[in-house]
Amino acid sequence: MKIVLSKTQIGSLCALFSAFLFSSKAIFIKQAYALSDEVNATVLMALRMGSALPFFLIIAWYFKQQRQQPLCYRDIALLVMAGLLGYYFASWLDFVGLMYISASLERIILFLYPTLTVLASSVIYKQRIRLKTSVAILLSYGGTVIVLLQEQNHAPLQSNFWLGTSLVFASAVAFACYLLLTPKLIRTFGPSNFTGLALSIACIGTLVHYFLATPHAIHLLITLPAGVWLYGIGLGIFVTVLPTFLLMQSIARLGAGQSAMIAAIGPILTILLAVLFLNEHLNAWQWLGCVLNISGILMISLSKKPLKH
Repeated sequence: MKIVLSKTQIGSLCALFSAFLFSSKAIFIKQAYALSDEVNATVLMALRMGSALPFFLIIAWYFKQQRQQPLCYRDIALLVMAGLLGYYFASWLDFVGLMYISASLERIILFLYPTLTVLASSVIYKQRIRLKTSVAILLSYGGTVIVLLQEQNHAPLQSNFWLGTSLVFASAVAFACYLLLTPKLIRTFGPSNFTGLALSIACIGTLVHYFLATPHAIHLLITLPAGVWLYGIGLGIFVTVLPTFLLMQSIARLGAGQSAMIAAIGPILTILLAVLFLNEHLNAWQWLGCVLNISGILMISLSKKPLKH
């Protein structure tokens, strides 16, 4: 019997698989760090973005007809800024932070970016934050603090725990700033063309960073263990290109709001993967913190009158 899926079902499956693949990012990174002392955030980012670059260039070229108006220098400058901020700088901060904190905590902190976008929008557009949104923000940050303090109690001394936490939070701030730049750019370039261009710029920025910051850059790449290369390419293909494409397909079928709602399962998936592959464990207080964090983010995502960006 032939099974025919509806547009909504296909969009939901795309969002679910996208969330699962994005959630595996920290697992790939942690496993790669464990293979070699020579692997740091800059090296792993170079492998990730270098393997993803050809695909994003193809996406940018294929959807170039989405541009409906002539470009000015300001459009191009904003595009470059958005690409470097959202997918190069934010990602690099996240990769460095994961050297010091668990995958579970990293995902919970990163998941705060919608609250940061709302707070920034309220300042920029001078809009009052409604009571429901305020409660959601308090839930999110309260849950995050619970998880954070519980993990800090078990972190070894001199582990740079607070440095890692600060770097990942800075990554969430950078990504929230990127989101504030995107609405106008999406209208100018078109959603898929913008995605391809912004991520291509991020890939190029990452590679430039690697070659400028790494002595004997080519030699290091050649001598890396094969396992590191596999994790790096896996990050590029399965944790960057494929989930980005699936998310694009989900948004096209469901809209951004419903896709974001399904993506809220991401932190739970990351925690389960961390338990399976990294031997991480959460106590009851940490699970409570996760529930509060996700509940708050869902309240913001499902808000019928979100703050305009």
